[in-house]
Amino acid sequence: MGEIEDVVLRCTGSEAVRVRELGGGDAGTSRSVLLADGRQVFVKANPPGMPGAVAAEAASLKWLAEPGALPVPEVLGDDDRHLVTEHLDSGSPSPVAAEEFGRGLARLHAAGAPAHGSPPPGGPADAWIGLAPMRNEPAPDWPAFYPEHRVRPYLRRAVDTGLLGAEDSALVERVCDRLPSLTGSDEPAARLHGDLWTGNVHWSGGAAWLIDPAGHGGHRETDLAMLALFGCPHLDRVLAAYDEVHPLADGWRDRVGVHQLFPLLVHTVLFGGGYARQAVAAARTAPA
Repeated sequence: MGEIEDVVLRCTGSEAVRVRELGGGDAGTSRSVLLADGRQVFVKANPPGMPGAVAAEAASLKWLAEPGALPVPEVLGDDDRHLVTEHLDSGSPSPVAAEEFGRGLARLHAAGAPAHGSPPPGGPADAWIGLAPMRNEPAPDWPAFYPEHRVRPYLRRAVDTGLLGAEDSALVERVCDRLPSLTGSDEPAARLHGDLWTGNVHWSGGAAWLIDPAGHGGHRETDLAMLALFGCPHLDRVLAAYDEVHPLADGWRDRVGVHQLFPLLVHTVLFGGGYARQAVAAARTAPA
C-alpha cells in the first residue's frame, strides 16, 4: 500500500480505489481519491520542512465552517504532511453565487475572533500562507498586530536579499508607523480566511467554497483587499452584497493598498522583484 492510500484508509476507514493527480497550488501536491465505499476525497500533501502547516490549515477550515456562513470542505483527517477533506467538483461563478458569497463573507467576518492575530482554536501560532511562514500572535488591535507580525518580517527579508532598497523600505515603514490613523475605525477582530485570493475561492454546486485558508483574527478589510489583488469574478457584486449585510467603514477603498502590503511582500520574497514594485506602489496609495 502506498503512502496516499495508507493516509486515506486511516482518515476515512475506506480503501482507495483510484488516485488521480490534480494540478494547481504551490504548496505541495493535490490528489483526488475514489474510495471503495463510493465517496471521493481530496488529499493535499505538503512538502517537507513546513512544520505545523497541516495542523494550521485543518484548524482554519474547522473554524471557518463553525458559523455556517459559507460552505467549507469537511476535514476528514490529517497527519504531519497530509490533509484529507471532502472532494469538491468544479463549477462556474455566477452573479447570484457571487452575491451570496459576499453576504456569507460578511457573516463570517462578523462571527469574530478572540483578538487580532489570534490563531484558530487548536491551531499553532507558527502557521503558513502558501510556502511562507506566518506568525499568529494576539495583539491589542490591528495597528499593533499587522506591522509587527505581517509586514515587517517580510520587509526585512526583502531588504536583506536586495529586492527592496532603503528608500522604498522607508516608505513602507512610514505607512506602518501611521497605521493607527489609517484604520478608519476601531473594529473588533474579524474571523478571517487570511489568504483570500481568487484561487482560494472554489466555485462548486452554484456556490463559492472557501479552501486553503490561513485563518486568524484580523481586520475584515484584509480579506476584501486580497480578493481585489488578483481579481475575483463578479467582485463588484461580492462587495455590494457584503456591504448590505455588514456596512464597510468610510474610506475603505483608500486602504486597499495598505492591506495588500503583506501578500505583496510575501510574493516579493518568494517570487521576485516584480512584486516589490507592486508593494511600493501599494504603499504610495495609503491615505495622506
